Amino acid sequence: MSRYAEPMARLIEELKKLPGVGTKSAQRYAFHILRGSDEDAAALAEAVQGLKASLRLCSICNNVTDVDPCVYCASPARNQRLVCVVEEPTSIAAIERTRGYTGVYHVLHGTLSPLHGVGPEQLRANGLLKRAESEAIDEVILATSPTLEGEATATWLATALKPYHLRITRIATGVPAGSDIEYADEVTMARAMEGRHEL
Repeated sequence: MSRYAEPMARLIEELKKLPGVGTKSAQRYAFHILRGSDEDAAALAEAVQGLKASLRLCSICNNVTDVDPCVYCASPARNQRLVCVVEEPTSIAAIERTRGYTGVYHVLHGTLSPLHGVGPEQLRANGLLKRAESEAIDEVILATSPTLEGEATATWLATALKPYHLRITRIATGVPAGSDIEYADEVTMARAMEGRHEL
């Protein structure tokens, strides 16, 4: 038997489905919503419904957008022949914060993970391969995470793109700025040494 009234228990269960939200956080959020005004609760519910109703995937790059094509694919100021491949839409914000990238994107919505049943057919890579086949791309930057799954995905994509004679590059990885070398693990340090460049 639940310790809370059924509507509260149901809200807590739904909130627990959010990433990083455990039971305690879900309870805090649920009680915060309960203590708030009816207008605030209605605005939250409307925002969630609006999100699901008005957002979709860009037909070119698979980014989450409210317009199709997305703002990156539609922008005449962006280099449409330079494509950065990322795992998730959230990675785009990190790249955009650098203010140094002026190309477009392609979002895979995941990485290869045989343990979790994710193979090449589950990734959204077909659009990228079609763009490469149509000779609409000069370079593909593989910006997947430096994890086992990210590396496997980058290797698979590089192999799949090879027949199209594009420039295929991989983001450098290594010691983060502002950290001490003594705290870097061996994989990070090895990447930093491999990605070194002349001064």
